[in-house]
This record gives sequence, C-alpha cells and structure tokens, in this order.
Amino acid sequence: MVKISDLRNRDVVNIVDGRRLGVICDLDLDLENGRICAIIVPGTTRFFNFFGSGRDYVIPWEDIVKIGVDTIIVEVAGPTYHSRS
Repeated sequence: MVKISDLRNRDVVNIVDGRRLGVICDLDLDLENGRICAIIVPGTTRFFNFFGSGRDYVIPWEDIVKIGVDTIIVEVAGPTYHSRS
C-alpha cells in the first residue's frame, strides 16, 4: 500500500527523454468511481519559482510505467498542460 503523502516525495521521470519532471503536487481524482485519473507535476519555473509559466504537467494514470521507492517512471510523448488558477 502506498500513501499519497509518500507519492509526493518521489521524483517523476519521463522514460521517453530521461527528463526529470519534478515531484507530484496534486492528483486528479474520479470520486464517483474511486480512482486516480492523473498525477499533476508543477511546470518549469524560473528565478526560484517567482516567474513561472503557471502551467502544470497533467500526466494520465495510464502513462505511469512504474512506481518505485524513490522514482515514478512515466511514458509521455508530450505532456498535457493545465493552467494554474
């Protein structure tokens, strides 16, 4: 069993290009069916998070290849973005 708090501390790495995307900041949940639809990772920022793009990576649960002890491996050709509110 894995807790959500444990997932938040793991690096998310894209197996397609080997790029580290960051750590999970949120989850997209389907409350009616009781499942996780996607993980959300903060987008890249500049200048110590003061001037960021305001867009997060939304990675569908189906694109997760492996959840390891320290890392979550995903296979995403082109991440879907979501604007921060």
